Amino acid sequence: MVEMLKGIAASDGVAVAKAYLLVQPDLSFQKQTIEDAAAEESRLDDALAASSSELQKIRDKAATSLGEEEAQVFDAHLMVLSDPEMIGQIKTHIQDNKVNAESALKEVTDMYIGMFEAMDDNAYMQERAADIRDVTKRVMAHLLGVKLPNPSMIDEEVVVVAHDLTPSDTAQLDKNFVKAFVTDIGGRTSHSAIMARSLEIPAIVGTMEITSKVKEGDILAVNGIVGETIINPTDEQAAEFVKAGEAFAAQKAEWDKLKDAETVTADGKHFELAANIGTPKDLTGVHNNGAEAIGLYRTEFLYMDSPDFPTEEDQFKAYKAVLEGMGEKPVVVRTMDIGGDKELPYLKLPHEMNPFLGYRALRISLSELGEDMFRTQLRALLRASAYGNLRIMFPMVATLKEFRAAKKMYEEEREKLVNEGVEVSDTIQVGIMIEIPAAAVLADKFAKEVDFFSVGTNDLIQYTMAADRMNERVSYLYQPYNPSILRLIKNVIDAAHAEGKWAGMCGEMAGDQTAVPLLMGMGLDEFSMSATSILKTRSLMKRLTTSEMAELADKALNDCDTMEEVVELVESYVK
Repeated sequence: MVEMLKGIAASDGVAVAKAYLLVQPDLSFQKQTIEDAAAEESRLDDALAASSSELQKIRDKAATSLGEEEAQVFDAHLMVLSDPEMIGQIKTHIQDNKVNAESALKEVTDMYIGMFEAMDDNAYMQERAADIRDVTKRVMAHLLGVKLPNPSMIDEEVVVVAHDLTPSDTAQLDKNFVKAFVTDIGGRTSHSAIMARSLEIPAIVGTMEITSKVKEGDILAVNGIVGETIINPTDEQAAEFVKAGEAFAAQKAEWDKLKDAETVTADGKHFELAANIGTPKDLTGVHNNGAEAIGLYRTEFLYMDSPDFPTEEDQFKAYKAVLEGMGEKPVVVRTMDIGGDKELPYLKLPHEMNPFLGYRALRISLSELGEDMFRTQLRALLRASAYGNLRIMFPMVATLKEFRAAKKMYEEEREKLVNEGVEVSDTIQVGIMIEIPAAAVLADKFAKEVDFFSVGTNDLIQYTMAADRMNERVSYLYQPYNPSILRLIKNVIDAAHAEGKWAGMCGEMAGDQTAVPLLMGMGLDEFSMSATSILKTRSLMKRLTTSEMAELADKALNDCDTMEEVVELVESYVK
C-alpha cells in the first residue's frame, strides 16, 4: 500500500531503493519439553555452523574495510562458537533436562556471562562476557529462524530503516550500497544525521513510525531535502522522486564550480569555510567540497571503531594522515568526546540518570579513570603536529579551572617529548569548544587564556533551552535562531575579538542557510560544517554584503523577541 510519511530533513539528496530493516528482531521463545534430544542437538549444530559462516564473512569484510587489528574482535567470537566445553554443556543440558535448544543455550550462556561479569577485577574476562552475549544473540537468531541485521554486510542498493542509528552503526554504512536512511527518532543535530551528511547519504529522521510501517523488501522513495518518504510508491511517484534527484544533482553541479573559489562576500570580506570530519577517510569529501580548513576532527571515532583503547602509535598515524592531507591548511582536532550517547564497550562508565549532563568528554579526561587515555592522545597529537597546521580543542569545558588543568597536562606532555628529542610544532593553538552556557557567559575571561573559541551549537542550544535535542516532544525548543542563543554567540565572538583571538563554529548551525547571514553579521571568523554544506554556503555568502548582514544581526539581537521573528527578518533580507 502506498503511504507517505513526513520527517525531519537531515541530509540532502533523493533516492529510491528497497528497504533494509536495521531493527533488532524478537528473540523471545517458549521453553519446551522435547522427546528427540538428538534432533535438538542437530538444530544447535546447524545454528552454530550458520553463525560461524556468517561471522567469518563479517570478519573478512572488517579486515578489508577497517584493518586486520579491528577485525580481531570477531576472532574472539569465532572462538566462542567453537568452544567444546561450552557447547558440550549446552548439549548435556538438552539431553539431561529434555528441553529445546533455545532454552539450553540461554541457560548455559547466562551462567557463563554472569560468571565472567562478576570478575570485576579482570577486564579481559569481562570482555569475554560481552563476546558470549553477542554470539548467543546470533546463534539464537538462527535457531528461531529470524534475521539479525548487520549494516556492514549490506551488498546491494537499499534504504536503511531503523528506530535510530548509533554512531557505530552509521560508521559501518557503505554509501555505494546505502542510498538513504530513515529513522523513527532523531533530529538534524543527532549524530546519525551528522554522519549522514559527512557520508553524503540522504537521510530523514524523526518520522516517529517508519519501523512500524515498513516491511523488509518494501520499496522506499526518500527525499532528504524536504523530509518526505513514500512507502511502495507508484511508478509515477517514483519517477517524480528520480526527477527531484536529477534537479538536486544539477544544483550540486553548479555549486561544484565554486570548489576552488575563495569564500568572499559581495563586498570582498573573506570568511573561512571548514569541514567537520570523523576519520581520515573523510578527507576525500573535504577536498571534493573545497574546504579551506578542518574545523572539527571528532577523534572519538578512533575509540569507537577500535576493540580496545587505540594506542599512541595508532592515533599518531591517524592524526598525521589528516594533517599531511591538509597541507598548510588548519586542522582543529577535538580531544576525546566520549560519554553521553557515545559509549565504549571497553571503558566501564557508571550508569547515570542524565549522561549528557554527567561524566563525559573533558570530565573523563581530567579524572583518574581517563588521565592515561588523555595523555596518550596528547602525545600522539603533539608528535603529529610536525606534519601540518595543528590546533587542539578541549570539549565540554565549564570552568577556567578545567581548561587550566587540561592545558597543564598538554604542557607536561609537550615538555617530555621535547626532552626526548621528538620534533613538536611551536605554532600549535590550544582552544576550547563553547557548548556550555557557563563558558559562553564567561567568554571574556576564557579569551585571555585560550587561543580560539569554536562554538558547538548542537549542545549549547539544548543546554540553554533545557531541551534534549533527541526528544521529539520538546523539539520545538531546539531553536538555533532564538535571540537568547544569538546573544550568547555574539558574546563569545566579541570576547574573542577583544583579545585578538578568532572565533569559529563547529555545530550544525554553521552550515544552516538561515543562520549563516546572522553569523556573518555578528563577525564569526570560521564556519565549520559537514563538507557537503560548504559549496552551497559559499554560494550564499557570495551574494551577501557584510554591512547589510551586520544590520540584520543588530536587528535580530535587539528588536526580535522570538525565533519566528528572527526567521521572518532573515527572509526579508535574504531573498
